[in-house]
Amino acid sequence: MLAIFTFFIFNATQFYMSTPLITEEGLTKLKSELDYLWRTERPEVTKKVTWAASLGDRSENADYQYNKKRLREIDRRVRYLRKRIDSLKVVRYAKEQEGSVYFGSWVKIENEAGENKELRIVGYDEIFGEKNYISIDSPMAKALLRKKVGDEAIVKTEVGEFCWEIMEISYR
Repeated sequence: MLAIFTFFIFNATQFYMSTPLITEEGLTKLKSELDYLWRTERPEVTKKVTWAASLGDRSENADYQYNKKRLREIDRRVRYLRKRIDSLKVVRYAKEQEGSVYFGSWVKIENEAGENKELRIVGYDEIFGEKNYISIDSPMAKALLRKKVGDEAIVKTEVGEFCWEIMEISYR
């Protein structure tokens, strides 16, 4: 009986750890992108494909070929977003997090050379197109998690180890 219980606990923990995380703002962005692709861009491209197909010979019709390709890209992204949105776990800010670095926090850090950075720790789906966002799975985020202001984080990378001091933590 204990073996079954232990197996269940291990699998539940493994499931939780493999569940992709996202902030509420990140989820809103993904849903907006899905809505835009499905309700706005896809109907426009479909009209162009229909118009280009009505012109006749499709083999040499650049409008038809380009828009048909774009339609496939849209459909691929829509399928991905629908599956991804369903699998994401939204992490919300909790008052207990204040004062420590956790998922969704903004962190100001400084190294020995005086170089400053401000980073936000988010899920993988949120880092694209955002300059100061880092993935929760990155070496920097792993080194910063659970630290407090004044603590030092040692970031281990392929190039070497780097030391950063935490200057400020905020949740906006």
